[in-house]
Amino acid sequence: MKIIHIANFYGPKSGGIKTTLHNLGTEYQKIGHEFIYVVPGKKFSREKTEHGGCITLPSWTIPFSGGYRVIRSTRQVKTILQSLKPDRLEVSDRFTLSCLGNWAKRRDIPAIVFSHETLRGLVKNFFGVSLKPFVGWHNSRLAGKFDFVVTTTNFAAAEFNDIGTTNVVRVPLGVDLNTFSPDHRNEELRAKMIKGGDVLLVHCGRLSPEKKPERSLQTLRELLDRGINARLVYIGSGPLHKKLYDSSRDIPVTFWGYVANKNLLAQMIASADVSLAPGPIETFCLAALESLASGTPVVASETSAVGEFLYEDNGDFVGLTAANNGAAFADAVEIILEEIKEDPTLSARCRVQAERFPWSATIHRLDTLHPEKVA
Repeated sequence: MKIIHIANFYGPKSGGIKTTLHNLGTEYQKIGHEFIYVVPGKKFSREKTEHGGCITLPSWTIPFSGGYRVIRSTRQVKTILQSLKPDRLEVSDRFTLSCLGNWAKRRDIPAIVFSHETLRGLVKNFFGVSLKPFVGWHNSRLAGKFDFVVTTTNFAAAEFNDIGTTNVVRVPLGVDLNTFSPDHRNEELRAKMIKGGDVLLVHCGRLSPEKKPERSLQTLRELLDRGINARLVYIGSGPLHKKLYDSSRDIPVTFWGYVANKNLLAQMIASADVSLAPGPIETFCLAALESLASGTPVVASETSAVGEFLYEDNGDFVGLTAANNGAAFADAVEIILEEIKEDPTLSARCRVQAERFPWSATIHRLDTLHPEKVA
């Protein structure tokens, strides 16, 4: 089967979308499918990668986004699709690429759209109001264009379920269990990161407004005020970098920037004590799952989806959720630090929880969505 995946917000320093595309391609190819991903770039290009064929199309740079791009012309996308003749179409952009669902439907090509974000959360975050009728209208219209809407968590699916959408499926994303592992803890690197501190916190993700990276600074200040000798390391870049840097000159913070080397990234996460995921509208958060795979417990926003995989069936936890303020996050960090002292199995339990989310399971679920049409 030839699978074509069209995505926006992809670039050299993009996080979740890039990771998702590359792992989908790798896993699809393992089970015999051909995979081609079409993404925004500076110009038209085509190359073969280990993740599948990659086609870049001319695009616009989104202002103040830190380099995110969107494909300039959906007409070009349709021309490419016409020549590629896909057996299935996958789309990762519910806004500018939603018209591709109707294009596929007219040609009887199975098509799915990934809802990587919650529109309800984005609207509330940027406008301060719910705009419930608009959100419902958009989501209903989106679902009507595709055979399936793929959501990664119950949290992401809720805004579709609330309006009675019948073609929503939940397909959790996966984690690279080979790259991210507790075995990659590096004491020499930890010493370099912590710079004489006692507790090492990492924040791994884009420094953009919707992800509330300032919450990690607030958490650090609270911990310092409580006498905990902690240091925070930001791994990632984004439009809020300068603002965060300027506001943290008086506390122990390191801005490491975007880490392209996955092996180094894995060592950094595995060498930390706690990973912070303060984004209040995260629909999955691959960085949190990568932290668990590395044996590092997570503190996440209670209004995000991350809590869905921080608690084990027996009631034990491999991380905690907290209210969206620095004090609550600091409380959760302190509880985890005590748990680390009292329970030497915590790191191993984090790993076991992450092992429930292999990319192979994601692919198996996606592969079974269109059996009748593909046949």
